[in-house]
Amino acid sequence: MSTDDSNHGPPKPSIRITVPERYYLLPGAAIIAGTTIGLMRGSRTASLRFLAENAHRAPTTVQGWYFYNKTKNYRVLMGGLKEAGAEAAKLGVTAAGFVALEEGCKRVGLEDIGEVAAGLGTAGLFAAVYRLPWKATRRTVVLGVLLGTTLRGLRWSRDSLREQASARAEAEE
Repeated sequence: MSTDDSNHGPPKPSIRITVPERYYLLPGAAIIAGTTIGLMRGSRTASLRFLAENAHRAPTTVQGWYFYNKTKNYRVLMGGLKEAGAEAAKLGVTAAGFVALEEGCKRVGLEDIGEVAAGLGTAGLFAAVYRLPWKATRRTVVLGVLLGTTLRGLRWSRDSLREQASARAEAEE
């Protein structure tokens, strides 16, 4: 028996799917941020709620304090996890919408202003879904355009740095 691969025939075809980094990095980071925010807010809210609900009946025995703290810890954990899931879903869907709008602009041929248009569109959708008043809508739109412009500037910087690196590599050869 030979370990030579030439006896086995042509290589089997395989399916390769290339997903651009942008599709999973931005929503993934938003989900992580939402989880962190939700855990903090939900835990604090559940803790304060438990204290308010049980302020009138403080435990009097050691066993009573043990079960009081045990119950409080479980409720704080559950409240934090519930809020973390909700915040992660909200921010993840918002970021996925941003990426979808950006990709739509790219496919239409507006790649140069894709980030700015995605920021503007996401801010507009956010303001419409939450029925924000006019003043808050203006602030949201400005924030969306600012975010889009920042992302566009970062993309331009990355592309120019890659160009410089490839030019230096060609000059050294």
